[in-house]
Amino acid sequence: MIDLHVHSTRSDGTYTPTELVDYAMEKELTAFALTDHDTTDGLEEAMTHAAALRLQLPENQSSSVPEVIPGIELSTDETGTEVHMVGLFIDRDNTVFRRYLEEFVESRNNRNKEMCLRFQAQGIDLTYEALLARFPDCVLTRAHYARFLMEHGLVGSTREAFDRYLGSRCSCYVPRNKITPAKAVELILTAGGIPILAHPILYRLSDARLDALVASLKEAGLVGIEAIYSSYSPSEERQIRRLAKKYNLLISGGSDFHGANKPGLDLGTGYGKLYVPEEILQNLRAYKHRK
Repeated sequence: MIDLHVHSTRSDGTYTPTELVDYAMEKELTAFALTDHDTTDGLEEAMTHAAALRLQLPENQSSSVPEVIPGIELSTDETGTEVHMVGLFIDRDNTVFRRYLEEFVESRNNRNKEMCLRFQAQGIDLTYEALLARFPDCVLTRAHYARFLMEHGLVGSTREAFDRYLGSRCSCYVPRNKITPAKAVELILTAGGIPILAHPILYRLSDARLDALVASLKEAGLVGIEAIYSSYSPSEERQIRRLAKKYNLLISGGSDFHGANKPGLDLGTGYGKLYVPEEILQNLRAYKHRK
């Protein structure tokens, strides 16, 4: 069993990259992709820990350590709809790709500082420095704001935090600078990766709009689509598989595991019924080797 969509504390998950490797091993996954939002900072830790575990174990047990697939999940905007693009097998040292990530981090930092100022204007003691101290070495997202507000007794739940302060129509919200999905495909390809359209059902597009989006992204170089996902119904999975067949796209799948930030959703098994067969990874790897 594999999982090709996983998050760590380097973005908005609650497991460190090291803990993810250990947990994937406990869950008997053969591989997982670390796909943190807009950052590759956790990859070295995860891959180094996995390599160290293989050296520590007897040779006949080393295969029990899961392979860590280097990945990322890029946030994009398509005419007002937030669309996510997963990149698998990326070269995190690619110069062009790293430059983009550095520029994106600077933009995101400026956005976070502005959001903190908006909280302070409402008399809420939430500073950028306090957020960094509470969540070091990670890309700050609205989920971190929600956790901070809950921990300080300012809201009773994550939903309340988003409803009162963090939602796109709330007073403390500041929109992010986003690239288009087509640009994300280009960046992932530049980094030698495989671009995957993440959880397309979640965008709640009409069938016609989703078809048009997939068609345009295929033209831009899209290689795969996430047809297996934690929250999909059987009919939704069939719908995405039909799109994959129509546009000759590879199938990908994953839980979108975030640890405690998505209660009830587990690594590898999602909400209990998720299963991503190793054949999925074999097909993706075969494509990678052909390029």
